[in-house]
Amino acid sequence: MVADLMFKATKAWYENGQICLMLSDQKEIRFPVALNRKLAEATSQQLNNITIICDGTGLHWPELDEDLSVTGILEGRFGTD
Repeated sequence: MVADLMFKATKAWYENGQICLMLSDQKEIRFPVALNRKLAEATSQQLNNITIICDGTGLHWPELDEDLSVTGILEGRFGTD
């Protein structure tokens, strides 16, 4: 049996150069798109097309073929350099 993760995303959006997440405990997390090469090079339209995946434990940008885990974001791992 796998334990439920403590933090899950319930909402994700792009705003003013940052990716924003609302977590299941109502905390809001933000990080600058400049911390991820694929996101930094993307258009606003591409950045706004975020899908929450894996029961809230990950984010996916289909047009960019980029995935980030909520745990990774909280640990300061933002994917590609």
